[in-house]
Amino acid sequence: MATDVMAAPVAVTGGKIKSELMQQRVRAARWFLLPMLIALAVVAGWPLLRSIYFSFTDASLNNIDGAQWIGFDNYLRVQVLESGAVRYRGLLADPAWWNAVWNTLRFAVVSVSLEAVLGMLVALVLNAEFKGRGIVRAAILIPWAIPTIVSAKMWSWMLNDQFGILNDLGMRLGLLSQKVAWTATAETAMTAVLIVDIWKTTPFMALLILAGLQMVPKDIYEAAEIDGVHPVKQFFRITLPLVRPALMVAIIFRLLDALRIFDLIYVLTPNSTATKTMSVLARENLFDFDKFAYGSAMSTLLFLIIAILTILYIWLGKVRFDGGDR
Repeated sequence: MATDVMAAPVAVTGGKIKSELMQQRVRAARWFLLPMLIALAVVAGWPLLRSIYFSFTDASLNNIDGAQWIGFDNYLRVQVLESGAVRYRGLLADPAWWNAVWNTLRFAVVSVSLEAVLGMLVALVLNAEFKGRGIVRAAILIPWAIPTIVSAKMWSWMLNDQFGILNDLGMRLGLLSQKVAWTATAETAMTAVLIVDIWKTTPFMALLILAGLQMVPKDIYEAAEIDGVHPVKQFFRITLPLVRPALMVAIIFRLLDALRIFDLIYVLTPNSTATKTMSVLARENLFDFDKFAYGSAMSTLLFLIIAILTILYIWLGKVRFDGGDR
């Protein structure tokens, strides 16, 4: 009885000290985060707010400071002609914009889906025990380590219809009857872009999935083998559910990259309507066509589309970034 009476104040004091220590850590963490938040506000928040503002003005590159407020005219405006006919103008009535939205979504869905499947296969191979595994792991990361501009330029030479090595190999092996302008033909341009993107980014997906695979306890597989569970069934019943959090995070990272794809398409197929994405079209209007306000409206809509799709993905997929499930 006496021991309990003495122990209670000690426990209360210990809990109070622990709580104060936790509060000190939280305060210290906030101070450490403050410089990063200020830097983000300056380099990301301020340009974003400026772009949103310019999308409601008539700004041009030669007259940014004298821009006048015009409301939603850059997005949609209704024009009634003298004949009584009604015409819709603005971004939401622009076929080029909706073609770019379609190209971006098509590219994002196909590339991320294929990269997830191939990344899983590569991660399973790299997770197995075999001689020289360390060298293979390092070698497979080379495509991802190469800058995107360099990769795009390298592939544009390889895909060239006059001196590209892929056309030459195809002709020698009898796979092609004539040389193909892979990046200049509308039917093959998107396929060429997808091949290059998948070649470059699959190692990134594999790396993230491999990290999740290595967190799976080995004794689960040993127990499954003792019970005679088929390896395919082990994959769908054990591996896939346990690696799901890492897979979902990897997909969202790649989805964000794919939705704002610019450099790869700008180098490989700069003038092809079959591959022109929202980012490429916004850049054209901002600087090449001197439609600064119109390009700002495109950039603002691009931001909104990415934000909405990301929120929906996190909500529907129940994604947690601490590696667990909801």
